[in-house]
Amino acid sequence: MRAVQVVETTGPENLVVTDVPDPQAQPGQVLIEVHSVGTSFPDLLLSRGQYQLRPEPPFTLGVDVAGVVVSAPDDRPDLAPGTRVMAAGAYGGACELALFDPDGVAVLPDSLSFDEGAALPMNYLTAQFALAERAQLKAGETVLVHGAAGGVGTATIQVAKGYGASSIAVCSTEEKRRVALAAGAEHAVGVEGFKDAVAEITGGRGVDVVMDVVGGEVFTDSLRSLAPQGRLLVVGFAAGQGIPEVKVNRLLLNNIDVRGVGWGAYAMTHAGYQQQQWAALAPMLESGVIKPPIGATYPIEQFGQALLDMDARKTLGKAVVHIREPEPIS
Repeated sequence: MRAVQVVETTGPENLVVTDVPDPQAQPGQVLIEVHSVGTSFPDLLLSRGQYQLRPEPPFTLGVDVAGVVVSAPDDRPDLAPGTRVMAAGAYGGACELALFDPDGVAVLPDSLSFDEGAALPMNYLTAQFALAERAQLKAGETVLVHGAAGGVGTATIQVAKGYGASSIAVCSTEEKRRVALAAGAEHAVGVEGFKDAVAEITGGRGVDVVMDVVGGEVFTDSLRSLAPQGRLLVVGFAAGQGIPEVKVNRLLLNNIDVRGVGWGAYAMTHAGYQQQQWAALAPMLESGVIKPPIGATYPIEQFGQALLDMDARKTLGKAVVHIREPEPIS
């Protein structure tokens, strides 16, 4: 079978698509015929040997996928062969046949395509973990979303809406602001001067939660944008400007928190947690609140280019790679 592999950890430019042996499912594993794979920052970091997980090359990339079940454990009757599914794992999904832990696999609703299914797992599970587990988001609260036109950003906007909260999107261009508004944000503002814009929108109160996948220069003004008892969620550092520092007296004066969000480390060590997350997201999927925006699609041979485009922050929504020919549009 074909697989996208890291042979040397020298970055996305040097990924190879090569033939590898078909995997053989062991007891307790789900074997999936993969159709689409979502690109993600872990893929980028894995390709460079910069991720916390450092598998020995050669290894296959691919964190979140959508496809069809080939086989599954007997205790998961919902995953009968032929069932359309979406799945998340540490790596190893960017190939024609992939193995996953059942905890990370969920049935893909008929209303969603394989591309949309591949855009769901990592981004939406991260957003749900961040907002529900780490922020304890409540209905009626307001979430400020940095990087709001990207995959995690659009997921956060939609999951927040699913919990009855509103969102203010922060984006660097007008095109990205349009993407964030189409995803469901109530407001979209530019990066320059976002603190003043937030103050105006909220009548000077500030926001209850900040979802920060960017870091860098926006961090301090994000803290200043929090309402009393607000929570700033640190998800990543896409700006590439180094890791910001917190002056803790600011936390004390306004009773605000800075909270880390490490979904993978938590989910992979708490058995059954991802299934709880999928159950929490199910009504949002059914109602249509969750509808992942697909920014671009690539053939399997261009997996590396998809990662380079994401690294250059060219990606709107989620970029998806086709492992097999895409399903026809009905």
